Amino acid sequence: MTAVLFDFSGTLFRIESTEAWLSAVLAEAGLTLAEAELARAAQELESVGALPGGAAPRVPMPDELAEMWGVRDESAALHRAAYTGLSRLVALPDPALHDALYDRHMLPAAWQPYPDAAEVLRALRERGIKVGVVSNIGWDLRPVFRAHGLDPYVDAYVLSYEHGIQKPDPRLFKTACSALGVEPRDVLMVGDDRRADGGAAALGCGVHFVDHLPVARRPDGLRPVLGLVG
Repeated sequence: MTAVLFDFSGTLFRIESTEAWLSAVLAEAGLTLAEAELARAAQELESVGALPGGAAPRVPMPDELAEMWGVRDESAALHRAAYTGLSRLVALPDPALHDALYDRHMLPAAWQPYPDAAEVLRALRERGIKVGVVSNIGWDLRPVFRAHGLDPYVDAYVLSYEHGIQKPDPRLFKTACSALGVEPRDVLMVGDDRRADGGAAALGCGVHFVDHLPVARRPDGLRPVLGLVG
């Protein structure tokens, strides 16, 4: 392999918990909720899937949101509309909190790299193996990588909303291979979503899956990549 492509959320980074997300936004707005009310609101936000990078929706969504959900990563506007639409299904003390919640999830402080992410990316760079990040997303994640010191190890970012294409469409992976100047057969795609990230196999890339777990429960899930599994 001459290059490795990584997914973002659930692969290299993990979003904060729903309760931490909500608590941070409430604090910024100068609002407080009783402990039981905070727990209820966080649970409802998680149930509807309002936190990007968090749990998938576990309850049926309104038809207008369901239609948008499947293509939410094709533009910034669709992404925001889908997630704020889900958030608004939950009663919060101030309607402005729904947009504030969306804004919060884009901050570097809302994300934590997996414990072995820096080690693995650094080792690949030292070996001369190129690295790309291929993400279904509706906003620019580059500041997250810069803030956490991982940007120097990434040679190319290919983000769905910048191309109007989302995984598993092979064209997104092809764009990444072209950006790195490598052939798909010499590329390993690493991700946590078997459907989305598995789309790289149609192009001829190797594919390796990691578990989408909290940071504390996956201390070394990326290390097998150093053996270029697949």
